[in-house]
Amino acid sequence: MSLDPLSPEPLYVQLADAITKQIQAGKLVPRRPIPSEEQLRQEFGVARGTVRQAVKLLRERGLVVTVPQRGTYVAWTD
Repeated sequence: MSLDPLSPEPLYVQLADAITKQIQAGKLVPRRPIPSEEQLRQEFGVARGTVRQAVKLLRERGLVVTVPQRGTYVAWTD
């Protein structure tokens, strides 16, 4: 999946939406880590700040949780 730099939608929102679709499709599953910042940066060709904004948005949406010094994981409900 590629992002559209000419879209009026900011790149970080496009990236968050792409990750959301992967979660909804079951490609990223609860309690498992999402790809690293560097992996996302390389896969989507965006800056580190864009990835960080996207992850922040995903946290705000309740789709991921970040565990300090461990990583960011797909959220789970228990």
